[in-house]
Amino acid sequence: MFSISFTLRNKGIEPIKHVGLLLNRQSLRRSKRSKQSRYFSSSPSGPLEITVRDALNHALAEEMERDEKVFLLGEEVALYNGAYKVSRGLFDKFGEKRIIDAPITEAGFAGLCVGSALAGLVPVCEFMAIDHIVNSAAKTYYMSGGIQPCNITFRGPNGIGVAAGVAAQHSQDFSPWYGSIPGLKVVSPYSAEDAKGLLKAAIRDPNPVVVLENEILYGATFTLSPEAQDKDFVIPIGKAKIEKEGKDVTLVSHSICVGICLDAAKKLKEEGIDAEKKYTKVLTISSIRPMDVVAIVESIKKTNRCVAVDGAFPNFGISSEVVARIMESEAFDYLDAPVERVTGADVPMPYATALEALSFPDADVVVLAAKKTLYL
Repeated sequence: MFSISFTLRNKGIEPIKHVGLLLNRQSLRRSKRSKQSRYFSSSPSGPLEITVRDALNHALAEEMERDEKVFLLGEEVALYNGAYKVSRGLFDKFGEKRIIDAPITEAGFAGLCVGSALAGLVPVCEFMAIDHIVNSAAKTYYMSGGIQPCNITFRGPNGIGVAAGVAAQHSQDFSPWYGSIPGLKVVSPYSAEDAKGLLKAAIRDPNPVVVLENEILYGATFTLSPEAQDKDFVIPIGKAKIEKEGKDVTLVSHSICVGICLDAAKKLKEEGIDAEKKYTKVLTISSIRPMDVVAIVESIKKTNRCVAVDGAFPNFGISSEVVARIMESEAFDYLDAPVERVTGADVPMPYATALEALSFPDADVVVLAAKKTLYL
């Protein structure tokens, strides 16, 4: 039913011209003309209201238009428009040679993507496998002595609490796993602008990049600035961003937990802490590896307090790494209180709704941690 065709050249490795997947004709009957991703804006030159899903969709489309070597491969990414509709409309626009449905053999098609990247293509793999990521993709450049780059992007849903009621196997945050691997770059966007800019940067980066997307955020709507609507807009990997200015405590987070930190900052203000001239600063570290330690240090020099927040398990997580970087840097000398951590619970995600809610950090817990650093 499935056949994969490659065109390779002998005299040196040239870019593969086509990676085609011939599908059973019966499956084509499922295909319907997909609606194009929609931007919501009163003016093409003004701010744009857009979902993270649509921002990712436009990033993929723009990069595929820019570079014919870019292609997307994964389970249900073509005819079904992606499990989360991120690839909506791309199959109709770019065809079966660039938007490729793969069978449920994750290790197989992840390896296929690594091979095509080594041969010169720029694959975007909607991933469900890890071995080829941490071994083949991450280490080839090092093992080849810097001769053989591997320009590949792995992207897909990630994170504890990515969807209600999906229990232990589908609700876990892999950012600490991938973030610990030399040779990989790892990003975990929060807003639509982050998602678009970082995915485009990942596709253009000559190194393997893992893009960890939160499922709940797919349908969340954010404002896209006029600058971010440009087809060449990218966000440099390795740079943090200040989501909210403040002067008395820094909240450091990534992905969906950035929203939790913003809610916590609002609650702190409502409780009168704002009146006491206590202002909360929220710093987004959408780039997990490399991490913008300089931005964290500079923020702590101003606030003298820090709370690190992430939704992964508490042991060996991103918040632990943030704390370690602070303690190992000059930021330690500026601290007026110990750094606090807020994480997910040290337990596989329960199926029961009530227990699920208790397993994930919320704004109230972040508020308590912030107050602790302020001795309130």
